[in-house]
Amino acid sequence: MTTDRYHLGDYSPLVSQIASKLDAENVPTRLSSHDHTLWSDDPTEIADRLAWLTLPADIQSQINPLADFAANVRGEGYRHVVLLGMGGSSLGPEVIRQVVAPSVNGAHPNMLTLDSTVPAWVSATTAAIEPARTLFVISSKSGTTTEPLAFYAYFRELVNSNVPNGHPGDHFVAVTDPETPLEELARSERFRQAFINDPYIGGRYSVLSLFGLVPAALMGVKSQTLIARALSMQQRCIPAIPIANNPGAWLGTVIGVLAKHGRDKLTLVASERIAAFGLWVEQLLAESVGKSGTGIIPVAAEPMGKPEQYASDRLFVQLRLADDDSDEAGSSDRAMAELIEAGHPVVRLELSDAYDLGAEFYRWEYATAIAGHILGIHPFDQPDVQGAKDRTVSVLDRYQGEGHLPVMKTDDVGSLSDLLAASNAGDYLAIMAYLPDSPNIANAIYRLRRRAIERYGIATTAGYGPRFLHSTGQLHKGGPNTGIFLQLTQEHVDDIEIPGWPFSFGVLADAQALGDLQALRELDRRIVSIRLQGDPAEAINRIADTL
Repeated sequence: MTTDRYHLGDYSPLVSQIASKLDAENVPTRLSSHDHTLWSDDPTEIADRLAWLTLPADIQSQINPLADFAANVRGEGYRHVVLLGMGGSSLGPEVIRQVVAPSVNGAHPNMLTLDSTVPAWVSATTAAIEPARTLFVISSKSGTTTEPLAFYAYFRELVNSNVPNGHPGDHFVAVTDPETPLEELARSERFRQAFINDPYIGGRYSVLSLFGLVPAALMGVKSQTLIARALSMQQRCIPAIPIANNPGAWLGTVIGVLAKHGRDKLTLVASERIAAFGLWVEQLLAESVGKSGTGIIPVAAEPMGKPEQYASDRLFVQLRLADDDSDEAGSSDRAMAELIEAGHPVVRLELSDAYDLGAEFYRWEYATAIAGHILGIHPFDQPDVQGAKDRTVSVLDRYQGEGHLPVMKTDDVGSLSDLLAASNAGDYLAIMAYLPDSPNIANAIYRLRRRAIERYGIATTAGYGPRFLHSTGQLHKGGPNTGIFLQLTQEHVDDIEIPGWPFSFGVLADAQALGDLQALRELDRRIVSIRLQGDPAEAINRIADTL
């Protein structure tokens, strides 16, 4: 069971006052009854997006069939599962893979997640598997998402050539909503199975649905235990419980109230074994409450600084496993104590073990709905995501007509330094890396973030493209104009063709980067685009040195 402690300092009376007001207005009861007027007079993308509220109870009947399905896959000798998805269909399962799956014995297939069109990332995934002994899970709520369909075209041809006398369709599973093009594809291409999810669950609220549980079962995760923890949290968030004692509503009230009073950089400090949780929280918060020119900026995996390096725009949330940290110098426990002493608001959430992740998924979904109400933001749509998609389509149409992409106007490091030097209180740096996720590149980005914090006292975020377009991309375009954006791209030395498609993965990735760049520039965002030369990690380190 999770435990929590709140250190809100001067904000404590205000949060209690707003909590009492929400109780008086019956907000938890209205939420449980799917009252769309909590967020908007228009029920569009609200009335049909709230099935997650009772999901831990509703999904129970599907857990044993999933376990049987996974046992059959394991019994047939599959060694790997590759999840092909984007955003809500990939980030939750990836967190489960990193946090819970390490406790599973080695008899189960290893899962890899592919949610990037960057050729080097696709190539690394291909090199890590044996196609004839791999199950591919194509995951998309709409069934029309470009990236998973491109991945399917590529891996289907790979499987066809490696299983010439077998049944290639047996290597593919779909997870989607009812009557989508992906469901039809699964039928026509003779997939092993198509799992049809409840359509009344939004993508980023779907981790406890089939979108999360199909991959979890295949990894050998004890889904019954994961859901039992989520159900326990659901029962602690029932309307009869006052907000002060309702874990989801109280966290949401704290997040919403502090954001309204300038503490809009929610900084997640997670202990090592649960650090991946930030990937999921980033999307949940950024897409849900990063719109209408306001919102909350989730900051995950940021280097820890000294208390005096942080401005008054931070709310710190520590998430840790019970045996994952200590009070030793340099630990997150010690860092939180120093922040509290310095007057920063701090929330401390402790999980008894990795399976409490299920409870946290539910708590944060509930909290996000409450925070959206406090901020006056509709938390279930993503109105600004489509703009970058439309520009990407336009760029690809031009490529097909002219045989090349439009020239991307790039900048130099000096432009970044100038923007950071002129930054205002409350600004943040967003690093958008259209690069493969390698240890060297990750370390270089981490070092760049540290330099920015130390030199400019500015909050920093980082994401890999095009994955973040389905996550923090909504916040970048629809949230407050406080971002300074650094786009990093590189030449694709070894491009990969997409069978049957008129362009390659490299062209698709570059088109997505260019479409996003155009969208941000048209919105008059402060953005620097740098095309890295040579080794990308070394190039990023040179940028850090310049700062």
